[in-house]
Amino acid sequence: MSKMSVDDKLGLDVFHTDEVNSHIDVDLDYKDQEEIQKLLYACPGECYKQIDGKFTFSHLGCLECGTCRVLSHGKIVKDWHYPHGEIGVTFRQG
Repeated sequence: MSKMSVDDKLGLDVFHTDEVNSHIDVDLDYKDQEEIQKLLYACPGECYKQIDGKFTFSHLGCLECGTCRVLSHGKIVKDWHYPHGEIGVTFRQG
């Protein structure tokens, strides 16, 4: 059996998302680029991005790891909780 890459494994995951209500409250007006860079580099789902110099966030590909909550120390991520009920990510490969 061939070894699967991380991208291949993530491609097998199933996302059941609430497209309107995010489980993460993010301050998109935050200006400290050093703090923003932490989230850009650390998020495995690439939920945080800089597009044309503008800081953006989308919860739709979130892997629910909590990395952003830990790194932010309440500065950018104002609130983080697991999605309710059947909403969220279902991992297919450990």
